[in-house]
Amino acid sequence: MTRDGVVSMAKKAQASRSWILLDSDGEGTILDVDKYAIMHRVQIHARDLRIIDPLLSYPSTILGREKAVVLNLEHIKAIITANEVMLRDPLDDNVIPVVEELRRRLPVRSSANLAQSEGRENLGRNYDAEPAEEEESPFEFRALEVALEAICSYLDARATELENAAYPALDELISKISSLNLDRVRKLKSGMTRLTARVQKVRDELEQLLEDDEDMADLYLSRKLEATASPASSAAPNWVSASPTIGSRISKAGKTSVATFHGNDDDVEELEMILEAYFMQIDGTLNKLNTLREYIDDTEDYINIQLDNHRNQLIQLELFLSCGTCSLTLYSLVAGIFGMNIPYSWKDDHGYVFKWES
Repeated sequence: MTRDGVVSMAKKAQASRSWILLDSDGEGTILDVDKYAIMHRVQIHARDLRIIDPLLSYPSTILGREKAVVLNLEHIKAIITANEVMLRDPLDDNVIPVVEELRRRLPVRSSANLAQSEGRENLGRNYDAEPAEEEESPFEFRALEVALEAICSYLDARATELENAAYPALDELISKISSLNLDRVRKLKSGMTRLTARVQKVRDELEQLLEDDEDMADLYLSRKLEATASPASSAAPNWVSASPTIGSRISKAGKTSVATFHGNDDDVEELEMILEAYFMQIDGTLNKLNTLREYIDDTEDYINIQLDNHRNQLIQLELFLSCGTCSLTLYSLVAGIFGMNIPYSWKDDHGYVFKWES
């Protein structure tokens, strides 16, 4: 390995130590720590940390662990816990907008929304029922949504740029087949193939999550943290979940009832709706690229038909020239025969062979 290569790897390794820690208030702190400190802080294994190593090539992954979500989506490499987000390489040009969006959306809702919620709670008391409070999404879902929105928008923007460059180039190639236009389309097709593979990996990961309720349940970090922190959750008997009256009393006393918690333990509807929305967006991007691929294939077929037509014309011209050459060859054959020094019996008694010969 050359010295430049070693220096480049050293710079990447140094950059990979840079993290930004964002809490639930959107406050950020730059950290310069190694992987062992990260593993100890969020309690994940080394194999999970390798997934977000920029020096290694891993496909897009959303991995749920006991106390963290490991996120690897293109340039977005993050670890999400129930109350903080750790984002790698915060000074990267593609990561800076993600950091700004996290700072804007991670804090809890504004006081106006809280006042509206209090009004709804007051209305709920008239029915002697549990307050109908429309709570914010859990912290980890807000962070995950920002990451998914950023990567889906990023890939869609790249697909739009590719479309804007590809369609005029293909139309120009149709009008004029040249080496320059062919090379230009070749480069665009290579870029489209790479982008399609990247979009397909993100789509496959979202589809795999949507098809497995257990994997989605692993991403509910706040729910698991609440279960661990609740003293009644481990000691509650099984009949508590079957008694709505007792469950309601426990809920009013401790904000979250054991019955409700255990009843919603497998409820992944909220996360499923989030993932479904971005799955549809990334699927639309993939369809856009597939449409572009079909247009490129149709253009290639049209170009091949044109080239076949020109080839047939050349073959027809070659056949015409060959026929003309054969016709001229017959005259040359006759002249060659008469020009040979061969004695003929039919000219013995004549002074000349042709009438006009002197």
